Formats: sequence, structure tokens, C-alpha cells
Amino acid sequence: MGETDEDLWRECIGGNADAFGVLFDRHADAVFRYCLSRCGSWHDAEELVSVTFLEGWRKRTRLQPEKDTLLPWLLGVATNANRNRARGSRRHAEFLARLPLSDPRHGQPEADHAESVASRLDAERSVRELLDTTAGLSDGERDVVLCLMNGIGQEEAAKTLGVRTGTVKSRLHRARAKLAAMNQTLEPDEPLDPTIVEARIS
Repeated sequence: MGETDEDLWRECIGGNADAFGVLFDRHADAVFRYCLSRCGSWHDAEELVSVTFLEGWRKRTRLQPEKDTLLPWLLGVATNANRNRARGSRRHAEFLARLPLSDPRHGQPEADHAESVASRLDAERSVRELLDTTAGLSDGERDVVLCLMNGIGQEEAAKTLGVRTGTVKSRLHRARAKLAAMNQTLEPDEPLDPTIVEARIS
């Protein structure tokens, strides 16, 4: 049996970057799916993953994983990072504006790159449809729905969002009622399509 998150975290506290790399490999895909479902942008989701794990490394001496898993805490950091995403998006847009235009003589993208871009666009389209489905919900209700649709249980969702489990349940109840009124279907226990992650790492 491999090392637990708690075991690896003790090594991280001692400055073992390899142990932190194992934690990244273990949880990065789940964090990415969660971020993508919240922001709908592939680029922003990858940036949020980087911010989340950077914050984890910075706070490694002050953090103790709960229930032997670091994931709820990581998702909580991702939630806060997403709330500040607009500021980072503006900086990114300014950076892109300073880049020189690409030379048309360089030709067309390679086929495999084009397929990768198409996969990303398909994933973003699917996530945007999900966000459109929950557009009639309050921010708190949408947060709960997105957590559950990413396969995160109610207790973990409560830790992720910094609220009580009872609050998660009441928000979910209201969300179900609103979605039913809009003739939408909610299946919170079914995670997002894993091909989203496959497209990310291909």
C-alpha cells in the first residue's frame, strides 16, 4: 500500500519536494476538473491548479490533512483562487496584448496539436453548457452543485466551501427545486467526463 497523504505531508514539511510531487500527481486531475467546472476556461483552470498547489507548498508547515486526505483543503484553496481570478485574467490579457503577432509564414499547426486544441474546446463547451444549466441558481447553490457533480461528497463540499454540512444540504435542496422548475436534471453523484482529463494530459 502506498504512502498516505498524511505520510507524504510530513515529508513535505521537511522540505521533500518529491513527496509533494506525488501529492500533485495524486490530486491534480481532481483539482483541475473542479476548477474547469467552476470557471469554464481551460487556461484559467490550469492556472488555478498551479496557484492551488503553490499555496499548498507555501503553507506546508501550518497544514494538517483531515481524514488522511488533502483534497478538501486543496479544493477550498481553488475556490478562493477562483474568486480572485478576474484580477489574474486582466493581467493575462495585458500580457497577450504585448505579444507580437504570429508570422503567417510559419504555416499551420501540426495535426496532433490541432486535435489537442479541438479536445480542449469540446471540454470547455461541455463545461459551459453545465454552467448555463445552473445559471438560475445563487452562487452558493451553484457552488454546491458543481462540487457534487465533480464527485465530491456533501461533507467534503462543506469543507471545500467553508460552510456547514447542513448548509450544503439546504442549498442542494433549493437547487434541486429550482432546476426542476426550469425542467433541468441534476445528477450530483456523477463526476464530469474523465475524457476532459485525458485531453488535458495528452
